[in-house]
Amino acid sequence: MKKTFAFASLAALAVAGAVSFTTLSAAQGTEEQPAVASAETSIAVDPSKEITIWRDPGCGCCDAYADYLEGEGYQVTRIDDRDFAKTSVSVGVPEEGLGCHLAQIDGYYVSGLVPAEILERLVTERPDIDGITLPGMPQNAPGMAGKSGTLKTYAFDDGEVSVYSNE
Repeated sequence: MKKTFAFASLAALAVAGAVSFTTLSAAQGTEEQPAVASAETSIAVDPSKEITIWRDPGCGCCDAYADYLEGEGYQVTRIDDRDFAKTSVSVGVPEEGLGCHLAQIDGYYVSGLVPAEILERLVTERPDIDGITLPGMPQNAPGMAGKSGTLKTYAFDDGEVSVYSNE
C-alpha cells in the first residue's frame, strides 16, 4: 500500500511539474510577443512616410501625385475637400503661393506637387517653419506631364516667405 501511495504521489508531482513548466513557458512566450509586435508597429507607422492630402475630388493630377508618392514608399491618405484653398490659407500657406492641393506630413504643411526628395529633406532637416509650397501646377512637377526643368519651392512661416529649394 505504501508503494502504491508513494508511486501515485510521485506521478502526481511529475504531472504537476509538467503542467507548471508548460504554463510558465506559455506565459513567457506571450510576454515576448507584444514586444515584437510593438517593434513591428513602430516600423509600420513612420510619421515621415505618412502623408495626408486634401484635394479637389475631381483633380486627376492630385491622384497622379498621390500615386507617385505611394510609388516612393509613402502611405497616402486622400481627403476630398473642395475648399482646400481656404483650408490651405487657414494653416498659413500664402494666398499667392497656393498649390493644387494641401498636404500634411510629420507636422509640416505642404502645398502643391512637391517632389519626394524635397519632402524627405524637409522631414529630415526639420527647419523651424510651418511648411513649404510649390505654387500652381508646374508642368514639370510630379503628377504632371513634363519631367524636366527646375522647381522653386518656398518655405512659409508666420506670414514670412523664403526660397526653400530651387532644383
